[in-house]
Amino acid sequence: MTSEHHDLAAGWRRQLHQIPGTEFDVAEAADFVARTCTDLGWEITTGIGGSGLVASLTRGTSPRAIALRADMDGLPIAEHTGVDYASKNPGAMHACGHDGHMAMVLGAASALAKDVAFDGTIHLIFQPAEEPGTGAEAMIADGLFDRFPTEEVYGLHNIPGLPAGEIHTRPGPLMAAEDNFEIRITGRGGHASAPHFVIDPMVIGAEIVLSLQTIVARNVDPLDSVVVSCTELTTDGARNAIADQVVIRGDARTFTDADSSLVETRIREIAEGAALAHRASSEVIYTRVFRPTVNDADCVAHAAAAAETALGADKVDAACRPITASEDFAAYARAVPACFAFLGAGEITEGGAAGGTAPLHSRAFDFNDAILGAGIDFFTALVTSRLPEGNRS
Repeated sequence: MTSEHHDLAAGWRRQLHQIPGTEFDVAEAADFVARTCTDLGWEITTGIGGSGLVASLTRGTSPRAIALRADMDGLPIAEHTGVDYASKNPGAMHACGHDGHMAMVLGAASALAKDVAFDGTIHLIFQPAEEPGTGAEAMIADGLFDRFPTEEVYGLHNIPGLPAGEIHTRPGPLMAAEDNFEIRITGRGGHASAPHFVIDPMVIGAEIVLSLQTIVARNVDPLDSVVVSCTELTTDGARNAIADQVVIRGDARTFTDADSSLVETRIREIAEGAALAHRASSEVIYTRVFRPTVNDADCVAHAAAAAETALGADKVDAACRPITASEDFAAYARAVPACFAFLGAGEITEGGAAGGTAPLHSRAFDFNDAILGAGIDFFTALVTSRLPEGNRS
């Protein structure tokens, strides 16, 4: 990679950092990306799934096509980085590094348009609403892969705590599903001094919170990874009044559809059983926000080979451990063969001090520009290896 593409990407990244949007409200970033790709000679299609866009470039005569994906949305967090290119949009910031993800793909777009030979078509997918887990599905529902047929999709996410510039991935499950649940227990409230006249939903709720921990401890195969967390408990009572209702909200992380179904079934059984035992009623709302991100084994092999070519074998781990965070790249991987990978962002440092970064989703987070080159080199090597000159198969 020439320094030209890295310097361009660093400048673009800092401009994108100043104009974050959240969920589907990413018009400023989408306009910036569209203008930049147009200037680089790519064909742009906007308005896919709302505010998503695709940039396409074809060389040669091969019918083959692959896609690179970047997410565009930020988070509803007030920025406290102190950088001179901080967010200009109050209450929104790029606290997860999506500005860097866009910049790396734009850097690859620059290199591919000017310096890199390939034969086939590349689609750059810039999607909104990764954080709520709805952007990829919206673009797919709007005909993404019908309008832009592709054989494979690849993506990267920066990860603070991994060595800077390293690529980590694995075949099979890489990131977990995220399911949300809400349990509503309805009893009969009354005066706190007369508990014999009430059906206390607080006691039932406490039993349920504790019993939910047995799902992982006593129902899930010990070799599987499942997390069930109760994160909120609210009532409609007061200090001297026993409530009529208790609402328990929480989050479950799984790596397989079977474990997701198991968790839902057991939550419903535990809630119903506890409520019935105390003559109360229960209602469970269970929603699946993210599906597990499952990598295609062949795509992982291609990605690892490209990363080794670009960065060196010592910078690549193609059998890393999965993590229980979630990603809506999962929707692409359920539709076409795909590989998602982690790009090390360096040591986690206090307040994102020089040489490292703050944790993801921190108001002090700022993308580490030093790793932009690794991402650009990886993407360009991937394209040249998957769409080599002279290839027609």
